Amino acid sequence: MIEPVLDVRDLRTYLKTPRGTAWAVDGVSFTLASGKTRALVGESGCGKSMVALSIVQLLPEPAGFVDSGQVLLEGNDLLDLTWNEMRAHRGRDLAMIFQEPMTSLNPVFTIGNQVAEAVAAHGGSKSHARRRALELLERVGIEAPERVHGQYPHELSGGMRQRAMIAMALANRPKVLIADEPTTALDVTVQAQILALIREIQDEMGMAVLLITHDLGVVAEMADDVSVMYAGHVVESGPVRAIFHHPQHPYTRDLLESLPSRQSRGRDLAVIEGVVPGATDWPTGCRYASRCRFRVDACEASGPPMIARDAAEVRCIRVDAIAQSEATR
Repeated sequence: MIEPVLDVRDLRTYLKTPRGTAWAVDGVSFTLASGKTRALVGESGCGKSMVALSIVQLLPEPAGFVDSGQVLLEGNDLLDLTWNEMRAHRGRDLAMIFQEPMTSLNPVFTIGNQVAEAVAAHGGSKSHARRRALELLERVGIEAPERVHGQYPHELSGGMRQRAMIAMALANRPKVLIADEPTTALDVTVQAQILALIREIQDEMGMAVLLITHDLGVVAEMADDVSVMYAGHVVESGPVRAIFHHPQHPYTRDLLESLPSRQSRGRDLAVIEGVVPGATDWPTGCRYASRCRFRVDACEASGPPMIARDAAEVRCIRVDAIAQSEATR
């Protein structure tokens, strides 16, 4: 069995809000192997980005804090590290690409300076950092890297800025790349180019990728494994083929049925009725129960555990009953 490079165990991250404590990430677990991609999927507000920020310990202060759990990078718990010790891992072992590069790039420094800074932060002379920055800009497909090296973020297109962000993330050949909605702000053509670039560099470096997205099309194209999140929980987890071809949790089923397809052409798209419950007041039972077409009274009594079923794990007490009822149709 391949040892995971990243092993997240029972992670719980809370946010202090005027309405009380929000349980943003509530008992999330998954593993990630070198050279593989795991997608965290779910609608907005389910806790995906908070998982990523918890891993790299960049939670909003002072509201956000990790209450318990483990984040093991090659067996070492990152949550036990001091701030300075964690800084040594960021950019070197763990790197992150954010959704909107304009909020991550500094508008008053040139692209070249920012990429070079990512190199120099972990050792090396200024001349080495500049050479490496030019190499990285060329590697991520930026034409005329010398020119772009001296430009500012506002002078580049969205796709070019995202390529620059990828160059910064790859500066020190990280073991794990976290990509948080890396293509949401881009048009379809540029999105395809950025995803192809990430996949190409992953194959070249053998790094693990944690892909955070709500786009199931991107998941189908990029991921080896999928963790479906809802209301702070992982509700289903398994290989991408198992999740897409044999979804077992009602929420996963509903997500996939709401996708446009050739079969749905000419018909109204399926809609998931209701809203996600508030993170400051999760229900006692299954958090999806109020929106679930398969619910029974027992679903609202207590929170369901993760159950191993076939190649996947599912957080649903009715998973067997649902599968049996569908088999007898």
